[in-house]
Amino acid sequence: MGEVDSMSVSQADRIGYLALRRDGHIATITIDRPEKLNALSNRFWADLRAALAELANDGATRVVVITGAGDKAFSAGGDIAGFSEMHGQDEMRRFQIDAMEGFDAIERSPLTIIAAVNGYALGGGCELTLACDIVIASDDAKFGMPEAALGLIPGFGAIRAASVIGAHMTKFLVATCDHIDARRAYEIGLVQKVVGKAELMDEALRIAARIVRNSPLALTVGKRLINYDIDRRSIDYSVEAITVLQDSEDRKEGVAAFLEKRPPQFSQRKQ
Repeated sequence: MGEVDSMSVSQADRIGYLALRRDGHIATITIDRPEKLNALSNRFWADLRAALAELANDGATRVVVITGAGDKAFSAGGDIAGFSEMHGQDEMRRFQIDAMEGFDAIERSPLTIIAAVNGYALGGGCELTLACDIVIASDDAKFGMPEAALGLIPGFGAIRAASVIGAHMTKFLVATCDHIDARRAYEIGLVQKVVGKAELMDEALRIAARIVRNSPLALTVGKRLINYDIDRRSIDYSVEAITVLQDSEDRKEGVAAFLEKRPPQFSQRKQ
C-alpha cells in the first residue's frame, strides 16, 4: 500500500478472522472469534504476521492496538481442538516455529503495539501480551499460562516472561497454572494500567494518541534497544542507533520545535 488516503481512514479489512481498522496513525487488530473465546487457530500466526506487515508498510500507521472481540476474552489461548489435527513431530515443529515467528513479528515490528485485554488472556493469549509493548487491562481480566495442565509449557512465555515479571513469578505461574487477576498482573509488571471494562478501548486509544505525537523513528529505535539483550551487541547497537538519531530529520525537527515552543511535526518513521 502507499500513503493512506481519506477513503482508508476508519476502513475495516479482514485477514482470516482478524479484523483490521485504521484511523489516521492508529490501527486496531481485533481477534474476531468470540464464540471460541478468541482461541488462536493454527493459521492465526501467519495471519497476524501478514496484518502487522501490512500496517508497517501502509505509510501511515504508527501504533497498533490488539484486542479481542466480545466481552469475555482477549484470547483464551491456542485452539486445543486444532492441536489434534497435527500429526508427527515435523508438523508440530513447524507449528512451534510459526508461533515463535508470530511473537517475533510483534517484538521486531517498527510499530508500537498495545494489548487491550478484555477478559481472559490465557496460554497463547497471555504470551501475546508478553510480546506486546504496552498492556492495558480491564478490571475483570484474567491472565495465566496453564499449558502444564495439558502436558505442555508456554514456549515463548518461558523465554520472555522472566524478563517482564521475573524468573520466580514465571516459574510460579507455569508450575501452578494459576490465573491471576488484572490487579495482580499490574503489581508484577505484566500490565501497565487497569481500567473499567467500559473504558478499556477508549483508554488504549488515548494512550495510542499520545504515542503518535512522538518521533516514530525514536520510538522504533527505543523499542529495539529495550528488546535487545544486555551484551556487547546492544552496546554497539546503541552507539550506532543514537548516532543515526542524532543525524535524523526527526531529531532536528524535535529540537527546533522545542526551541520555538510549538508542537513538533515528525515525518521520518523508519531507520
